[in-house]
Amino acid sequence: MGDGQPLSKMRAELAGSVRYVLPFEQPLELTPFIGKPFTVRATGVLSCVSCGKKVKKLFAQGFCYPCFTSAPEAAECIVHPELCRAHLGEGRDPDWEIAHHATEHIVYLSFTGNVKVGVTRSTQVPTRWIDQGAVAALAIARVPYRQLAGLIEVDLKRLFADKTNWRAMLKQVPPDAGALHGARAQAIGALRTDLQEHLLLTEEPLAITYPVLAYPPKVASVNLGKTPEVSGLLMGIKGQYLIWEDGRVLNVRNHSGYHVEVG
Repeated sequence: MGDGQPLSKMRAELAGSVRYVLPFEQPLELTPFIGKPFTVRATGVLSCVSCGKKVKKLFAQGFCYPCFTSAPEAAECIVHPELCRAHLGEGRDPDWEIAHHATEHIVYLSFTGNVKVGVTRSTQVPTRWIDQGAVAALAIARVPYRQLAGLIEVDLKRLFADKTNWRAMLKQVPPDAGALHGARAQAIGALRTDLQEHLLLTEEPLAITYPVLAYPPKVASVNLGKTPEVSGLLMGIKGQYLIWEDGRVLNVRNHSGYHVEVG
């Protein structure tokens, strides 16, 4: 067995249904594999998604320990945008922060089985919604930098979840645009007065469909570190999950840095 190729977040684009590509050295479109036998086999090699160094252990979503503690992509403000200091010219890498975080961000409501609130760069719409497996999403605020989006998100967490229930998401979920309209009305009524100038009042929800032939009644998450191979009939892809007929699912993004052979 060779080293294989390192996994990283699947690229996704809306083309009717979502189209997924594994960003290998030779990109691999996954749509042709749906409905057919498909295997993902970990080779045992791990490499950091930031510096590329081969390591024995990965942290967060694919970082070696030095990069986990120093890379801007692994900074605390990725998970907690309200702590971002990019607009002050600060951060682990100020130039990276200016390019990625001191730029226009969107606060959104998405429906993945329940309504959740989230934050993303404007340039990541609708990619961020797809990555979370949202069947509908609605931009509710536009702000000039990440920390301000985080303040709105924190204030709205009184009303809405900020994390996706992956088990609920990996079911057949109808795109409930009505729920998002109602949630926006709640948000408008509850948001701090000093943040209301950033609200978007007339956006319409975007519905998203995924290439899934059938959803299994129960799902079980595969950890390639413990179970190096998963094989069977690939029934679909939703969010960052590959879904097999027997209910096993693989979160590709969570296995960033794992080297695999597929086919």
